[in-house]
Amino acid sequence: MYLIITRTFPPDIGGMQNLMWGLAKSLAKLDMVKVFADYHENHKKFDEKVSFTIERISGFKLIRKYRKSFLINEYLKENNNVKCIIADHWKSLEFVSSNKKKICLIHSKEINHNKGSRNNTKLVKILNNIDYVVANSQFTKKLAIEKGVEENKIVVINPGVDPANEIPKEDIKQAEEILKGKEQKLITVSRYDKRKNHEKVIMAIRNLKEKFPNIVYTCIGYGDEEENLKKLVIELNLEKYVIFLNDISNELKNALITKSDVFIMPSIIYKSSVEGFGISFIEAAQYGIPSIGGKDGGASDAIEHDKSGLICDGNSLDEIYSSICLMFENNKHLEYGRNAKEKVPKFYWSNIIDQYSKILN
Repeated sequence: MYLIITRTFPPDIGGMQNLMWGLAKSLAKLDMVKVFADYHENHKKFDEKVSFTIERISGFKLIRKYRKSFLINEYLKENNNVKCIIADHWKSLEFVSSNKKKICLIHSKEINHNKGSRNNTKLVKILNNIDYVVANSQFTKKLAIEKGVEENKIVVINPGVDPANEIPKEDIKQAEEILKGKEQKLITVSRYDKRKNHEKVIMAIRNLKEKFPNIVYTCIGYGDEEENLKKLVIELNLEKYVIFLNDISNELKNALITKSDVFIMPSIIYKSSVEGFGISFIEAAQYGIPSIGGKDGGASDAIEHDKSGLICDGNSLDEIYSSICLMFENNKHLEYGRNAKEKVPKFYWSNIIDQYSKILN
Protein backbone atom coordinates (compact mmCIF):
# COMPACT_ATOMS: atom_id res chain seq x y z
CA MET A 1 0.00 0.00 0.00
CA TYR A 2 1.08 3.55 -0.78
CA LEU A 3 0.10 6.30 1.66
CA ILE A 4 -0.23 9.79 0.14
CA ILE A 5 -0.28 12.95 2.28
CA THR A 6 -1.50 15.99 0.40
CA ARG A 7 -2.65 19.53 1.06
CA THR A 8 -3.77 19.94 -2.58
CA PHE A 9 -6.30 17.48 -4.00
CA PRO A 10 -9.46 17.55 -6.14
CA PRO A 11 -12.21 18.59 -6.25
CA ASP A 12 -10.13 21.68 -5.47
CA ILE A 13 -8.62 22.93 -8.75
CA GLY A 14 -5.09 23.83 -9.78
CA GLY A 15 -1.84 22.43 -11.12
CA MET A 16 -0.78 20.79 -7.85
CA GLN A 17 -4.23 19.29 -7.42
CA ASN A 18 -4.00 17.76 -10.91
CA LEU A 19 -0.52 16.43 -10.16
CA MET A 20 -1.53 14.69 -6.92
CA TRP A 21 -4.70 13.34 -8.52
CA GLY A 22 -2.74 11.90 -11.45
CA LEU A 23 -0.16 10.38 -9.13
CA ALA A 24 -2.76 8.80 -6.82
CA LYS A 25 -4.77 7.46 -9.74
CA SER A 26 -1.68 5.98 -11.42
CA LEU A 27 -0.35 4.41 -8.21
CA ALA A 28 -3.76 2.83 -7.60
CA LYS A 29 -3.18 0.74 -10.74
CA LEU A 30 -0.06 -0.73 -9.09
CA ASP A 31 -1.23 -1.29 -5.52
CA MET A 32 -3.67 -0.11 -2.85
CA VAL A 33 -3.61 3.63 -2.12
CA LYS A 34 -4.71 5.59 0.93
CA VAL A 35 -4.87 9.39 0.71
CA PHE A 36 -4.93 11.83 3.61
CA ALA A 37 -6.18 15.10 2.13
CA ASP A 38 -7.44 18.45 3.37
CA TYR A 39 -11.19 18.88 3.65
CA HIS A 40 -13.10 20.33 0.70
CA GLU A 41 -16.78 21.24 0.95
CA ASN A 42 -17.64 19.38 -2.27
CA HIS A 43 -15.49 16.32 -1.64
CA LYS A 44 -18.17 13.68 -1.01
CA LYS A 45 -19.38 13.21 -4.58
CA PHE A 46 -15.80 13.21 -5.85
CA ASP A 47 -14.51 10.75 -3.24
CA GLU A 48 -17.30 8.26 -3.97
CA LYS A 49 -16.10 7.83 -7.55
CA VAL A 50 -12.40 7.06 -6.95
CA SER A 51 -10.85 3.60 -6.76
CA PHE A 52 -8.93 4.26 -3.53
CA THR A 53 -9.62 5.51 0.00
CA ILE A 54 -9.53 9.22 0.83
CA GLU A 55 -9.64 10.54 4.40
CA ARG A 56 -10.44 14.26 4.63
CA ILE A 57 -9.08 16.35 7.50
CA SER A 58 -10.99 19.49 8.48
CA GLY A 59 -10.37 22.35 10.91
CA PHE A 60 -8.37 25.57 11.01
CA LYS A 61 -5.01 25.38 9.23
CA LEU A 62 -2.80 25.08 12.34
CA ILE A 63 -5.11 22.65 14.11
CA ARG A 64 -5.58 20.64 10.90
CA LYS A 65 -1.81 20.25 10.52
CA TYR A 66 -1.41 18.57 13.93
CA ARG A 67 -4.64 16.60 13.65
CA LYS A 68 -3.64 15.20 10.28
CA SER A 69 -0.21 14.13 11.59
CA PHE A 70 -1.82 12.44 14.59
CA LEU A 71 -4.26 10.50 12.41
CA ILE A 72 -1.50 9.48 10.00
CA ASN A 73 0.74 8.26 12.84
CA GLU A 74 -2.15 6.27 14.32
CA TYR A 75 -2.90 4.77 10.90
CA LEU A 76 0.73 3.75 10.43
CA LYS A 77 0.79 2.01 13.82
CA GLU A 78 -2.22 -0.08 12.82
CA ASN A 79 -1.22 -0.82 9.21
CA ASN A 80 2.07 -2.58 8.62
CA ASN A 81 1.40 -3.03 4.90
CA VAL A 82 2.29 0.59 4.03
CA LYS A 83 5.31 0.38 1.71
CA CYS A 84 5.94 4.06 1.22
CA ILE A 85 4.76 7.51 2.36
CA ILE A 86 4.51 10.13 -0.39
CA ALA A 87 3.97 13.81 0.49
CA ASP A 88 3.29 16.85 -1.69
CA HIS A 89 5.01 19.29 0.71
CA TRP A 90 7.88 19.04 3.19
CA LYS A 91 5.63 20.44 5.94
CA SER A 92 3.35 17.41 5.52
CA LEU A 93 6.17 15.21 6.89
CA GLU A 94 7.18 17.46 9.77
CA PHE A 95 5.33 15.49 12.48
CA VAL A 96 5.04 12.08 10.79
CA SER A 97 7.06 9.59 12.84
CA SER A 98 7.69 6.37 10.95
CA ASN A 99 10.61 4.34 9.64
CA LYS A 100 8.73 3.63 6.40
CA LYS A 101 10.24 4.79 3.12
CA LYS A 102 9.43 8.46 2.56
CA ILE A 103 9.28 10.47 -0.65
CA CYS A 104 8.54 14.20 -0.86
CA LEU A 105 7.65 16.13 -4.01
CA ILE A 106 9.12 19.64 -4.38
CA HIS A 107 7.95 22.31 -6.81
CA SER A 108 10.16 25.44 -6.23
CA LYS A 109 8.03 28.07 -4.50
CA GLU A 110 7.67 26.16 -1.22
CA ILE A 111 11.44 25.60 -0.85
CA ASN A 112 12.54 29.06 -1.96
CA HIS A 113 13.40 30.37 1.52
CA ASN A 114 16.58 32.28 2.35
CA LYS A 115 19.39 29.96 3.35
CA GLY A 116 19.71 29.88 7.11
CA SER A 117 16.17 31.13 7.72
CA ARG A 118 13.84 29.23 10.06
CA ASN A 119 11.87 27.63 7.23
CA ASN A 120 15.02 26.79 5.29
CA THR A 121 16.54 25.07 8.31
CA LYS A 122 13.40 23.03 8.87
CA LEU A 123 12.92 21.97 5.24
CA VAL A 124 16.58 20.96 4.87
CA LYS A 125 16.41 18.87 8.04
CA ILE A 126 13.25 17.10 6.85
CA LEU A 127 14.28 16.57 3.21
CA ASN A 128 17.79 15.35 4.07
CA ASN A 129 16.33 12.69 6.37
CA ILE A 130 13.95 11.01 3.92
CA ASP A 131 14.67 8.53 1.15
CA TYR A 132 13.94 10.54 -2.00
CA VAL A 133 13.13 14.12 -2.96
CA VAL A 134 11.26 14.32 -6.29
CA ALA A 135 11.90 17.63 -8.08
CA ASN A 136 9.44 18.61 -10.82
CA SER A 137 12.20 20.02 -13.06
CA GLN A 138 15.94 20.48 -13.41
CA PHE A 139 15.44 24.07 -12.27
CA THR A 140 13.80 22.89 -9.03
CA LYS A 141 16.60 20.38 -8.43
CA LYS A 142 19.21 23.12 -8.81
CA LEU A 143 17.26 25.40 -6.47
CA ALA A 144 16.98 22.64 -3.85
CA ILE A 145 20.73 22.02 -3.94
CA GLU A 146 21.36 25.75 -3.52
CA LYS A 147 19.09 25.73 -0.46
CA GLY A 148 21.01 22.86 1.15
CA VAL A 149 19.23 19.67 0.07
CA GLU A 150 21.64 16.80 -0.57
CA GLU A 151 22.01 16.22 -4.32
CA ASN A 152 22.08 12.42 -4.00
CA LYS A 153 18.57 12.52 -2.51
CA ILE A 154 17.04 14.32 -5.49
CA VAL A 155 15.39 12.68 -8.51
CA VAL A 156 13.83 14.77 -11.30
CA ILE A 157 10.42 13.52 -12.39
CA ASN A 158 8.26 15.89 -14.42
CA PRO A 159 4.51 16.08 -13.70
CA GLY A 160 2.35 13.90 -15.92
CA VAL A 161 -0.77 14.40 -18.01
CA ASP A 162 -3.54 12.10 -19.18
CA PRO A 163 -4.09 11.82 -22.94
CA ALA A 164 -6.40 14.59 -24.11
CA ASN A 165 -10.07 13.76 -24.60
CA GLU A 166 -11.93 14.71 -27.75
CA ILE A 167 -13.51 18.14 -27.36
CA PRO A 168 -17.31 18.29 -27.88
CA LYS A 169 -18.36 20.03 -31.09
CA GLU A 170 -20.57 22.53 -29.25
CA ASP A 171 -17.55 23.75 -27.24
CA ILE A 172 -15.45 24.05 -30.39
CA LYS A 173 -18.23 26.10 -31.94
CA GLN A 174 -18.44 28.36 -28.89
CA ALA A 175 -14.67 28.89 -28.89
CA GLU A 176 -14.77 29.80 -32.58
CA GLU A 177 -17.50 32.34 -31.85
CA ILE A 178 -15.48 33.93 -29.03
CA LEU A 179 -12.39 34.23 -31.26
CA LYS A 180 -14.29 35.14 -34.43
CA GLY A 181 -12.45 37.61 -36.65
CA LYS A 182 -9.16 37.23 -34.78
CA GLU A 183 -6.02 36.16 -36.62
CA GLN A 184 -3.12 35.98 -34.14
CA LYS A 185 -4.51 34.26 -31.06
CA LEU A 186 -2.58 34.13 -27.78
CA ILE A 187 -3.87 32.37 -24.66
CA THR A 188 -2.89 31.91 -21.01
CA VAL A 189 -4.59 29.51 -18.60
CA SER A 190 -3.37 30.12 -15.05
CA ARG A 191 -3.95 31.92 -11.80
CA TYR A 192 -3.72 35.69 -11.99
CA ASP A 193 -0.65 36.34 -9.88
CA LYS A 194 2.51 38.36 -10.36
CA ARG A 195 4.83 35.50 -11.28
CA LYS A 196 2.63 34.37 -14.19
CA ASN A 197 3.38 37.75 -15.82
CA HIS A 198 0.10 38.51 -17.60
CA GLU A 199 0.95 42.18 -17.10
CA LYS A 200 3.96 42.16 -19.44
CA VAL A 201 2.02 40.25 -22.13
CA ILE A 202 -0.77 42.84 -21.99
CA MET A 203 1.80 45.64 -22.28
CA ALA A 204 3.30 43.86 -25.31
CA ILE A 205 -0.18 43.68 -26.91
CA ARG A 206 -0.27 47.49 -26.89
CA ASN A 207 2.62 47.47 -29.39
CA LEU A 208 1.74 44.24 -31.17
CA LYS A 209 -1.67 45.52 -32.27
CA GLU A 210 0.08 47.96 -34.60
CA LYS A 211 1.76 45.06 -36.39
CA PHE A 212 -1.14 42.62 -35.99
CA PRO A 213 -4.44 44.58 -35.95
CA ASN A 214 -6.52 41.43 -35.37
CA ILE A 215 -4.46 40.00 -32.50
CA VAL A 216 -6.25 38.76 -29.35
CA TYR A 217 -5.04 37.65 -25.94
CA THR A 218 -7.37 35.31 -24.01
CA CYS A 219 -6.80 35.02 -20.25
CA ILE A 220 -8.53 32.16 -18.43
CA GLY A 221 -8.28 31.93 -14.66
CA TYR A 222 -8.82 33.69 -11.39
CA GLY A 223 -6.65 35.21 -8.67
CA ASP A 224 -5.54 38.26 -6.72
CA GLU A 225 -4.24 40.18 -9.73
CA GLU A 226 -7.42 39.93 -11.82
CA GLU A 227 -8.75 43.42 -11.05
CA ASN A 228 -5.35 45.05 -11.53
CA LEU A 229 -4.99 43.40 -14.94
CA LYS A 230 -8.46 44.50 -16.02
CA LYS A 231 -7.64 48.07 -14.97
CA LEU A 232 -4.42 47.92 -17.01
CA VAL A 233 -6.36 46.79 -20.09
CA ILE A 234 -8.72 49.76 -19.72
CA GLU A 235 -5.84 52.21 -19.15
CA LEU A 236 -4.14 51.00 -22.36
CA ASN A 237 -7.40 50.97 -24.36
CA LEU A 238 -7.02 47.28 -25.12
CA GLU A 239 -10.57 46.10 -24.42
CA LYS A 240 -10.87 44.90 -28.05
CA TYR A 241 -7.68 42.85 -27.78
CA VAL A 242 -7.81 41.16 -24.34
CA ILE A 243 -10.50 38.72 -23.17
CA PHE A 244 -10.91 37.64 -19.53
CA LEU A 245 -12.76 34.41 -18.80
CA ASN A 246 -13.38 32.35 -15.65
CA ASP A 247 -15.94 29.87 -14.40
CA ILE A 248 -15.99 28.12 -17.78
CA SER A 249 -16.10 24.37 -18.34
CA ASN A 250 -12.94 22.37 -18.82
CA GLU A 251 -14.20 21.44 -22.29
CA LEU A 252 -14.56 25.09 -23.34
CA LYS A 253 -11.16 25.88 -21.88
CA ASN A 254 -9.60 23.12 -24.01
CA ALA A 255 -11.57 24.28 -27.05
CA LEU A 256 -10.18 27.80 -26.63
CA ILE A 257 -6.66 26.40 -26.35
CA THR A 258 -7.00 24.31 -29.50
CA LYS A 259 -8.46 27.28 -31.41
CA SER A 260 -5.59 29.55 -30.31
CA ASP A 261 -2.18 29.79 -31.95
CA VAL A 262 0.24 30.23 -29.03
CA PHE A 263 0.12 29.49 -25.31
CA ILE A 264 2.06 32.21 -23.50
CA MET A 265 3.25 32.35 -19.89
CA PRO A 266 6.64 34.12 -19.61
CA SER A 267 6.92 33.58 -15.86
CA ILE A 268 9.25 35.56 -13.62
CA ILE A 269 10.55 35.21 -10.08
CA TYR A 270 8.41 37.42 -7.86
CA LYS A 271 9.71 37.65 -4.29
CA SER A 272 10.03 33.95 -3.34
CA SER A 273 7.42 32.81 -5.86
CA VAL A 274 8.74 30.94 -8.89
CA GLU A 275 7.28 28.59 -11.53
CA GLY A 276 8.76 25.14 -10.97
CA PHE A 277 7.57 23.50 -14.20
CA GLY A 278 4.41 24.63 -16.00
CA ILE A 279 2.15 21.68 -16.80
CA SER A 280 -0.03 24.06 -18.83
CA PHE A 281 2.62 24.03 -21.56
CA ILE A 282 2.21 20.27 -21.94
CA GLU A 283 -1.58 20.51 -21.86
CA ALA A 284 -1.42 23.03 -24.72
CA ALA A 285 1.06 20.87 -26.63
CA GLN A 286 -1.47 18.01 -26.65
CA TYR A 287 -3.54 20.11 -29.05
CA GLY A 288 -0.56 21.06 -31.20
CA ILE A 289 -0.23 24.52 -29.62
CA PRO A 290 3.35 25.76 -29.00
CA SER A 291 4.32 27.86 -26.01
CA ILE A 292 6.32 30.89 -24.98
CA GLY A 293 7.71 30.44 -21.45
CA GLY A 294 10.02 32.39 -19.17
CA LYS A 295 13.67 31.59 -18.50
CA ASP A 296 13.11 31.96 -14.74
CA GLY A 297 11.76 28.62 -13.59
CA GLY A 298 11.29 25.14 -15.00
CA ALA A 299 9.65 25.96 -18.33
CA SER A 300 12.72 24.61 -20.16
CA ASP A 301 11.78 21.08 -19.07
CA ALA A 302 8.45 21.48 -20.91
CA ILE A 303 9.51 23.67 -23.86
CA GLU A 304 12.45 22.90 -26.13
CA HIS A 305 13.64 26.35 -27.21
CA ASP A 306 13.32 27.04 -30.92
CA LYS A 307 11.88 23.55 -31.42
CA SER A 308 8.56 23.21 -29.58
CA GLY A 309 8.32 26.85 -28.55
CA LEU A 310 10.39 29.73 -27.25
CA ILE A 311 12.01 30.60 -23.92
CA CYS A 312 12.43 34.32 -23.23
CA ASP A 313 13.30 36.69 -20.40
CA GLY A 314 9.94 37.48 -18.84
CA ASN A 315 11.37 40.64 -17.30
CA SER A 316 12.07 42.06 -20.77
CA LEU A 317 9.13 43.56 -22.63
CA ASP A 318 11.26 43.61 -25.78
CA GLU A 319 11.94 39.86 -25.57
CA ILE A 320 8.27 39.04 -25.05
CA TYR A 321 7.35 41.26 -28.01
CA SER A 322 10.02 39.77 -30.30
CA SER A 323 9.17 36.19 -29.26
CA ILE A 324 5.53 36.71 -30.20
CA CYS A 325 6.54 38.26 -33.52
CA LEU A 326 8.89 35.35 -34.24
CA MET A 327 6.07 32.89 -33.58
CA PHE A 328 3.94 34.42 -36.32
CA GLU A 329 6.66 35.09 -38.89
CA ASN A 330 6.29 32.58 -41.74
CA ASN A 331 3.71 30.72 -39.59
CA LYS A 332 6.52 29.44 -37.38
CA HIS A 333 3.96 28.58 -34.68
CA LEU A 334 2.61 25.75 -36.87
CA GLU A 335 6.03 24.06 -37.04
CA TYR A 336 6.60 24.53 -33.30
CA GLY A 337 3.11 23.18 -32.60
CA ARG A 338 3.77 19.97 -34.54
CA ASN A 339 7.05 19.45 -32.68
CA ALA A 340 5.39 20.12 -29.32
CA LYS A 341 2.67 17.55 -29.96
CA GLU A 342 5.23 14.89 -30.89
CA LYS A 343 6.92 15.24 -27.48
CA VAL A 344 3.75 14.94 -25.37
CA PRO A 345 3.67 11.11 -24.94
CA LYS A 346 6.77 11.13 -22.74
CA PHE A 347 4.71 13.14 -20.22
CA TYR A 348 1.79 10.69 -20.16
CA TRP A 349 1.17 9.29 -16.68
CA SER A 350 1.67 5.77 -18.03
CA ASN A 351 5.32 6.72 -18.67
CA ILE A 352 5.81 9.06 -15.69
CA ILE A 353 4.64 6.41 -13.21
CA ASP A 354 7.41 4.10 -14.45
CA GLN A 355 9.90 6.66 -13.18
CA TYR A 356 8.19 6.67 -9.77
CA SER A 357 8.23 2.86 -9.71
CA LYS A 358 12.04 2.88 -9.79
CA ILE A 359 12.24 4.73 -6.48
CA LEU A 360 9.15 3.19 -4.89
CA ASN A 361 10.56 -0.31 -5.25
